[in-house]
Amino acid sequence: MVRLDLRHINREMQLFDQRRDEMLQKCHEAIRFSKRVIYAVHRDDKKVDELAKELKEKIQKLRTRGELQFSPTYKVAMQEYVEAICLYEFIYKNKVPTQGELYVSAPDYLSGLCDLTGELMRKANYFAINGNINEAIRVKELVDKIYEQFLHLDIRDNELRKKFDSVKYNLQKLEDLLLHMERRKRATTRAHHSSATVHHQQ
Repeated sequence: MVRLDLRHINREMQLFDQRRDEMLQKCHEAIRFSKRVIYAVHRDDKKVDELAKELKEKIQKLRTRGELQFSPTYKVAMQEYVEAICLYEFIYKNKVPTQGELYVSAPDYLSGLCDLTGELMRKANYFAINGNINEAIRVKELVDKIYEQFLHLDIRDNELRKKFDSVKYNLQKLEDLLLHMERRKRATTRAHHSSATVHHQQ
């Protein structure tokens, strides 16, 4: 008689489900925290350093191996982490962490960089409103560098290709923004010059 006992498999499946549920909970928490860091950067919140440090700690506890690392939610958590920390590091330290420093997969790192350009566009708009053209230029130069580096990559993943298209779109918007700022600056300079000339003639 053939003997078949699947009880050990059932225990294995239960253990896997438990690990997966715990991982998903940590993923959702990390995603929420990444958004908090991004929001804090845009508001120039005094607690942004503390939030960024806490996010890194949460990601460290989240890291997993095996098939769980291919979970869509896990990938999103890592991509959001890349986006948040890169934004934080660039705005406050003028650097962009490497893939190795963040210890994430290449696709997740590249995806996070693409998403980063959208947040950089928002930050550039803030700089423009406040007349800080130098910071807006700094943002544009980074997005330009990201776009240029992506041109050397053989991207076959459809989702990543779509995100790369958004990088080009954000770069175009940044170029338009800087052009508008430059024209406004020249118009203001001419207006001041004309006013000074009239005042001198009087």
